[in-house]
This record gives sequence, C-alpha cells and structure tokens, in this order.
Amino acid sequence: MVSPFFLLFAVFGFFPLVYTAWVSMHDWSLLAGDQGWLGLGNYSELMQDKDFWNAMLNTFAMFVIATVPQLVLAMVLAQMLNARLRGATAWRMGILLPNVTSVAAVGIIFTLMFSRDFGLFNWVLGHVGVEPIAWQDHRWSSWLAISTMVDWRWTGYNALILLAALQSVPVEIYEAARIDGANGWRTFWSITVPMLRPTLIFVSVVATIGGTQLFTEPLLFNPGANSIGGGTTAQFQTAAMYLVQQAFTGQRFGYAATIAWVLFLFIAVFSAVNVLLLRRIRSAE
Repeated sequence: MVSPFFLLFAVFGFFPLVYTAWVSMHDWSLLAGDQGWLGLGNYSELMQDKDFWNAMLNTFAMFVIATVPQLVLAMVLAQMLNARLRGATAWRMGILLPNVTSVAAVGIIFTLMFSRDFGLFNWVLGHVGVEPIAWQDHRWSSWLAISTMVDWRWTGYNALILLAALQSVPVEIYEAARIDGANGWRTFWSITVPMLRPTLIFVSVVATIGGTQLFTEPLLFNPGANSIGGGTTAQFQTAAMYLVQQAFTGQRFGYAATIAWVLFLFIAVFSAVNVLLLRRIRSAE
C-alpha cells in the first residue's frame, strides 16, 4: 500500500539528489555536459567564494527578519481564531488568502508599494517626516522590504497550523489552570507554549526550508535585465538566486549543484538540531 510513495520518491526525490551530488563533483557545463572530474574541487572553491557567502548572509538575514515576526504574529492570530468568534470559518479562510495569491502578483504589487517616488510606504512615512527611502538601493532596507512580502504571504498559513495544534490541547487543562488562579499570560507560557512546542519546531523547520529557497520575491523586487543579480551590489541576492545565476547565466551546472548540496546540508543540520532539541526537552519533562 505504501509502495507507490517509495517509487515516486525514488524517481523524483532520491535519484535527483544522488545525481546532483554526482554532478557537483564535475566540471559540468549546462550546454557542453561533463567536462571532467573535479572531486571536491567545486566545494573547495565555494568555501572561498565571497559572492556565495554574501548570498548566504542575505538569505540568513532575511530568514531571521521574516521568520521571528512571522511566528509571533501567527501565534497571536491562532490565539484570536481559537476564541469564540462570529463567522470563525470565514476568518480562518480569510487569513489564508495571501498564501493562495500568486507569488508573482504579490512580488509585483509589493515592489510598487516600496517604490521610492510613488510607493505607498514612503507616502505613509512622509506623513511623519521621514524622507523617501530607496528601498532597493540599500541592504537593510531591501531586507526589510522582502521580509515584509514573505511575512504577508506566510503568516496566515502558519497561523492555521498553530490553530490546529491549539484545538488539540484539552480544554480541561486550561480550566484547571483558571481554578488554580493562573491568569492569561501565565496560562499562555505554562500551557500553550509547551503544548505547541513540537508544532512550533515543525513550523520553524518549514520556514527554514522556505527561507533558504527564497527566490521569487527578491527576483521581482529588482525588475530588469540583471534581476537575478539581486541589486547593483548583490545587496539582496539570495543563495537560490546565486545558484540559478551560476547554472544558467554562468553555465556552471556543476558549481550550481555544489551550491544546492550545501544548502541541503544546511537544512538537514538545522532540522536535526531541532529534532534533538525537542527530544531533550521531552526527556527533561
């Protein structure tokens, strides 16, 4: 009964993973094919590649800036949606609308909103005396703008996952806490957060995978011939953008495969740390 899954995974998951590892050890051109065995040569070059580390810095920074507020807002929304509300189903469907919206449409609209001369955000900031910000020209401003797009799109999705976990918490635990005199804040930290810890770690892992693969939002944030470059000085080029740039612009398919494998190992290590942390917390409890 489970064999179809393993067959599909072997064809579309395991084989591409192994083949990418093989390609990463070759001087492989996208057009000319295999140009020779390099072993770990691509990996050695990558460790000294300043452009790659710049892309990793951008990726990690935007991941942190986007994920922390995203999870906090998702938790707040989940708590609100878990209360008795009129039209609760409509509210729950409503917060998912940004996630089902085309990412290309989201990127284009937010790029217009962050425009220096006619953007909505600069118009609002102008009312409190802030000079127009060239969001695309600076590292921190571009990080904030792209992180805002990510938060708007994924906060509702994470809120629904947390809401499902909240609804699985027995009501009797909260009632016992109220009888013991616990207030709302104490109940949240002593009951809600511990009960949601596995779900929070799952959401963090999923957010890490999405943050590492961040591509469309920064690509559309810099429309033009060199959109894959992530700005004039690559100030918001992500690792995924750098991978595509090396594969299709630089025709270095083997080097791009090396980048893909390094990203895979980063995600695997982060996920393993989260799993070990969860097991240690459970054993301590």
